[in-house]
Amino acid sequence: MKIAMVGQFPPHVGGVGVHIHTLSKQLVKEGHEVYVITYPHKDIKDIDGIHVIGTKGLNIPGVRGLMFKKNAKKALENLLEKEDIDIIHGHYLFPAGAAAVEVGNEHGIKTYVTAHGSDMFELYKTQPLMRSTLKKVLKRADVVLAVSNALRHEIIATGVEGIASKTRLSWNSVDINKFSAKENTTFKEENRLEDKPIVLFVGNLIKRKNVESLLEAKKIANSDYYLVIVGDGPLFKKLNNKVEEENIRDVIFTGARDDVENIIPSCDVLVLPSFSESFGLVLIEALACGKPVIGSNVGGITEIINKNVGLLVNPNKISSIASAIDEIINDEELRMVLSLNARNRALDFSEVTIPYDEVK
Repeated sequence: MKIAMVGQFPPHVGGVGVHIHTLSKQLVKEGHEVYVITYPHKDIKDIDGIHVIGTKGLNIPGVRGLMFKKNAKKALENLLEKEDIDIIHGHYLFPAGAAAVEVGNEHGIKTYVTAHGSDMFELYKTQPLMRSTLKKVLKRADVVLAVSNALRHEIIATGVEGIASKTRLSWNSVDINKFSAKENTTFKEENRLEDKPIVLFVGNLIKRKNVESLLEAKKIANSDYYLVIVGDGPLFKKLNNKVEEENIRDVIFTGARDDVENIIPSCDVLVLPSFSESFGLVLIEALACGKPVIGSNVGGITEIINKNVGLLVNPNKISSIASAIDEIINDEELRMVLSLNARNRALDFSEVTIPYDEVK
């Protein structure tokens, strides 16, 4: 079969791109042909047998989404003129999902959309003017996929006609060969971080990820560790300034990296203190590397972390975050027990399930 995906994709960095890449690789492995239409980037190229189509436009906040909807729709139309596409799959309800359902409906092609989290937890909740658009996408899609049960419930709560019967759970998965429990101290050695434990955050530097609370927790810590922050985003400069102005010691910002599989093995615990999170892909990546995890007691995070592999915290209480980090850093026996259980928990998310009715 020929499947057209729409959404973020490498070389763009992010969880959606990882999800599409993983699913696409599995489809190609099973003999299907996959085309991915993604955002503009100078380094767009086909990878792993996947045909990658970059759109035109500018990556300007506020305009980027609207431009991508228009340009992705045009790219889809052009693709349909050349290829007999069987399935269209939009990742993220807007703009990718909107472009997918419009083209799919116009051409009578089965269309799937995947909600990845912030489209419902943020866009739908905080921007009332977007709600009708998102509901229209949900209504027009043939099948709606959610990456966690928490997100599935959020989608059903919109009350869109027939939404409960067509919304399905579709977990994120982790490549357990790429993310391995094999010892890898390269990052630690390169950055001379060998004398203290490493607490790691990986993600976009946006308000929802709550990185500022990690910095506040560092200030009141009863343990001595390096805090390594991997990622970029609109708060990068503000967070850096905070560290300098408040003289918060042993904090390292790496910026965006596309080799997190080489960084996670160097850490002692990974922390995701988000205010909201549909899933938390980086958590299962850390578990696959045999690392304990700490995450907020919210959304899909609670479907990943159990008492055998990590701790849940209140993201609104800095003391909760600080004490959880202290507990794991100061208790070597606990850290070892959690680490020993981590890889087995990751295996629960290691299978790539094809979500299409047409592909069995």
